[in-house]
Amino acid sequence: MPEIDPRETVLKRTKEEGIKFVQLWFTDLLGNLKSVEITAEELPGALEEGVGFDGSSIHGFARIDESDMLARPDPVTFAVLPWGNVARLICDVYQPDGTPYQGDPRWALKQALQRAADMGFTMYVGPEVEYFYFRTPEAPELLDRGGYFDLVPPDEGTELRRETVLALEGMGIGVEAAHHEAAPSQQEIDLRFSDALSMADSLMTTRFLVKEI
Repeated sequence: MPEIDPRETVLKRTKEEGIKFVQLWFTDLLGNLKSVEITAEELPGALEEGVGFDGSSIHGFARIDESDMLARPDPVTFAVLPWGNVARLICDVYQPDGTPYQGDPRWALKQALQRAADMGFTMYVGPEVEYFYFRTPEAPELLDRGGYFDLVPPDEGTELRRETVLALEGMGIGVEAAHHEAAPSQQEIDLRFSDALSMADSLMTTRFLVKEI
């Protein structure tokens, strides 16, 4: 039986699920998430050739005289975001000649994992994601005075954590547990372990969802 091209699977899901926009994600050298949004009509070309961008405008990527770069979506990272008709794909960064950009953090991780695989090792990661909730974005006012494993009423972040967990699972990211941590307003979400590359993608998604929900 012939192997199904994952790009065709992405295009099929995009049509079936009524996706109108697709965000193409990658990170800069400091781990900041970058994104360019395209319409569903532009997705076939993006999957085939990538999307060009100015690398000199990305922190640490390139000088102005060598700024042309390509973001090429990895089709296996396709996931629908929790709101509306928007999906996301995580990209690898390439130079115009088709070679991987060595400053791309995702490429660097792939190289490290390949060296480990050559020695017979596979890396799995199961992180505990910890963060704080604040009442408003304008001032660092704590949301609660709860402590480790505290339940409501001290833990006012329970509903926010639940929404985040459901959003993660809806995007195919497994969650083992979620709870209040030791400090006031400190939260924790424990992601189910997976291979290191998939987990790196999942962590970027988790950071994004925690801030958006």
